[in-house]
Amino acid sequence: MKKIICKKEYDTQTSTLIKKYTYGSFGDPNGFEESLYQTPGGLYFLYVNGGEASIYPNEDIIRLAKTKVNDWMDTH
Repeated sequence: MKKIICKKEYDTQTSTLIKKYTYGSFGDPNGFEESLYQTPGGLYFLYVNGGEASIYPNEDIIRLAKTKVNDWMDTH
């Protein structure tokens, strides 16, 4: 998936996957996945996707500040 946010490109195909967090199991309407990526330019983002009753019912990319990466890693 690719998304432009504030004139910066975030692309799962060209970025490095750092860590993936899965809640629930495949087919669970409450289940979701959060995948932390780093772009070649050093930016971080989450690729998110989930079931229709989850916190991420639609596939999306959410940028993540460098200062928040450690918090996300510690809680996942």
